[in-house]
Amino acid sequence: MGTLSRAFLASLFLVLLLLSPVVFSASNDKLIRVGLKKRKLERINRDDLQLGFKEGAGVSNSIRRQYLPRNIGASSDADIVGLKNYLDAQYYGEIGIGTPTQKFAVIFDTGSSNLWVPSAKCYFSVACYFHSKYKSSQSSSYKENGLLLFTRKSAEIHYGTGAIAGFFSQDDVKVGDLVVKSQEFIEATREPGITFLAAKFDGILGLGFQEISVGNAVPIWYNMVEQGLVNEPVFSFWLNRDADDEEGGEIVFGGVDTDHFTGEHTYVPVTEKGYWQFDMGDVLIDGDSTGFCSGGCSAIADSGTSLLAGPTTIITQINHAIGASGVVGQECKAVVAQYGKEILEMLIAKAQPQQICSQIGLCTFDGTRDVSMGIESVVDRDNGKSSDALHDAMCAACEMAVVWMQNQLRKNETEQRILDYANQLCERLPSPMGESAVDCSSMSSMPSVSFTIDGTVFDLSPEQYVLKVGDGVAAQCISGFIALDVAPPRGPLWILGDIFMGQYHTVFDYGNMRVGFAAAA
Repeated sequence: MGTLSRAFLASLFLVLLLLSPVVFSASNDKLIRVGLKKRKLERINRDDLQLGFKEGAGVSNSIRRQYLPRNIGASSDADIVGLKNYLDAQYYGEIGIGTPTQKFAVIFDTGSSNLWVPSAKCYFSVACYFHSKYKSSQSSSYKENGLLLFTRKSAEIHYGTGAIAGFFSQDDVKVGDLVVKSQEFIEATREPGITFLAAKFDGILGLGFQEISVGNAVPIWYNMVEQGLVNEPVFSFWLNRDADDEEGGEIVFGGVDTDHFTGEHTYVPVTEKGYWQFDMGDVLIDGDSTGFCSGGCSAIADSGTSLLAGPTTIITQINHAIGASGVVGQECKAVVAQYGKEILEMLIAKAQPQQICSQIGLCTFDGTRDVSMGIESVVDRDNGKSSDALHDAMCAACEMAVVWMQNQLRKNETEQRILDYANQLCERLPSPMGESAVDCSSMSSMPSVSFTIDGTVFDLSPEQYVLKVGDGVAAQCISGFIALDVAPPRGPLWILGDIFMGQYHTVFDYGNMRVGFAAAA
């Protein structure tokens, strides 16, 4: 196995978003509270696992879930990155399945819609041997789906770096003090990859909409409402970002806990059922517009994502502004050097920005249609190979450069300053893993980063968007912003994960199809 850089290792704790043991409580107002606790995480040496997993550039579902229509999914053979260290940043909660109750630790994930746990019939995945497994034979309330194993309704869920597969079953599921009757869930019989092996959670409880549910299974939240188990069709998240506090947070099913927020919530309607998706306004760096979302962007509130993800173009601008550095974008700098002046001239001449990169021959799409490029490498032609990957990288770099330069032109900067700025941004392009490191001693001088939602500005300070790994001289700091490009029509899409939800108490109002944010207390 290769040697990983210290910065890379420091960022690997973000590979898993985990939830810790819970304290359940309920009240006579039908508010079901699921308490989330953090746990101090032991150091795990990847070499000690002795499993021979391939090192690669993938990250877990917690960070890089594929935000695509569910039937597309991600490749199940993506490279898996082994974890070296966990840090004090995992959240998970406990549920029970069956009669008598079999306990499982699960992620409460608003970015997916299925409930799955490992099955006792999982024989060939190492991960299953390190986690609690559901034993249908020990549950009197179990209902099988199909008379024989090979006739049962199968299921497969793809995440950013792997997949789980299994079959559907039905049983009673206990969350807090309420019991959901005959809930359909997945018994996972295959859990390939290091992600689930090293995870502290056993499974995932999806809180998204049925539109993205694998097998069209009715999500557990729907059944909570349908079976009259909650007072109001609302659930809310409070995530505690105080690393010194053992209490990690709280989910309330059926309402909100007023002790966990201040002021009023800003509510926005759900624009597309699937994820909890809504319209977001501009993204600001120290109060200045980045330009990219001035006409609006889409966003989702996702408790299953550790960081805050957005389009590479803007994430690069943010990481440049906060002094974060990733892998140098060679293609990006080549585009600026070769085509920078031409792009500027076309922008000054009022050319359509979305058509510039196709007009100079770097993209096959001009904003409205595919166009013929007629570019073919002699080497590729002789070898019968396509050079699409290179063209895609150059095209992406060109499109980003257009946005950056257009934004600087609005500020009446000189040609040289604009080209220098674009080159600096190229150097800030995220690494393939998406992580970028910052200087811990510079946090006091870093700018705020803000998001506008329904006219309200939600600020994140450096202390809130930078994750500090370790203590003392060994401490390293990681930017909480990672790049994730989602193609239209679903994208561009921002994923407001735990970095955002930790600062802003989040209400998922199913009855009124809206999401609300207020300052967390």
